[in-house]
Amino acid sequence: MRLDRRLHELFPGASGRAIKHWLEGGRVRVTGHVVRRGDVAVGSADRVELGPPPGPSFPTLLRLVFEDDAILVIDKPPGLLTIATERERVRTAYRLLADYVGGHRASADKAKARRRGPRLFIVHRLDRETSGLIVFAKSSDAKRRLQGQFEARAVERRYAALVEGIVADARGRLRSRLRENRTLRVRHTRNRSAGREAITDYRVLEHGNGTTLLELSLVTGRRGQIRELLHAAVHRVGSGSARARLAHRGRPAGRPPPAQPAGQHSGGPVQLVAGHCAGSSRGRCPGATPGSS
Repeated sequence: MRLDRRLHELFPGASGRAIKHWLEGGRVRVTGHVVRRGDVAVGSADRVELGPPPGPSFPTLLRLVFEDDAILVIDKPPGLLTIATERERVRTAYRLLADYVGGHRASADKAKARRRGPRLFIVHRLDRETSGLIVFAKSSDAKRRLQGQFEARAVERRYAALVEGIVADARGRLRSRLRENRTLRVRHTRNRSAGREAITDYRVLEHGNGTTLLELSLVTGRRGQIRELLHAAVHRVGSGSARARLAHRGRPAGRPPPAQPAGQHSGGPVQLVAGHCAGSSRGRCPGATPGSS
C-alpha cells in the first residue's frame, strides 16, 4: 500500500492537501524514519506516525549563539532595539524572540502556551546602535540569578570602539556620573550629587591613521555609558559623520561555556562580548592627542 493511502486510512478526515503538507513538512515517520513521498510503499507491519508541526524558525535578523532550557544567547546587530520604546514596539530583539519562544511552546502545548504566553525575561540590554551578545532568561529564577551577577559586577562585558585620535596611554579607566535629561537623553554631569556613577576600563588594541581601536570593559552598566564617558574624556567615537558605524571587532572567539540549568547560573561569571557601538561625534580621546583628518 502507498503511504498516502495509509495516511488516509489513519486520518479519514484529512484532505489530500493536508497529507501532502504533512509529508513535505517532514512530519510523517515510517518505522522511525522521516518519509516525504506519498508514493512510498509501506507494509502492514510498518509503523506510520504523524509528528507535531515544526516550531517557528529562528529570526533571520538575529544570530543564535546558545540556547538551552534556562537561557537564550543571541548576537544582536546594530540598529535594532533590545526592548520596546514608545516610538518602536514591534521591531525589537525581545519581540522577535518572544514570537520564536512562544511559537515553540505552542507547538508543544497550545492551550498552556495561550494561557501563559511566551516565557522570556530581559536580563540586560544593548543600545540600538551597539552589536553584540545579549542573554535572555527563560524563567524568573534564571533571570534573578543572572541579574544578581550584573548587580555584583561579576559579569565581564567587553566592547570594541574605533575612536578618533591617538590614545597615548596603553590602559586606563574612564569614570564619570551620568544622568538623563528631560528628553531622556543620557549626559555626563560634573555634579557629584546628581546622576549615577559610570566606570569603563579601556585598553589600546591598535593604532591606525589618526585613529585608535580600543577594547572597553564595563565596570558599571549604564545606558549610553561608553559614548558619554568617551565624550567626557574629550574623545570622538568613530570618524566622519555623527552616526559613523564603528569597526566590527571583538566578536566572541568560539562557543560560550555550556549553560547550566535554570536556577544554577550562580557559578562562574557570564562573559559578554559586543561587536561595535556607534556614537555621537562629540569629543576626543582619553589621554589622546587629536589625529590628523
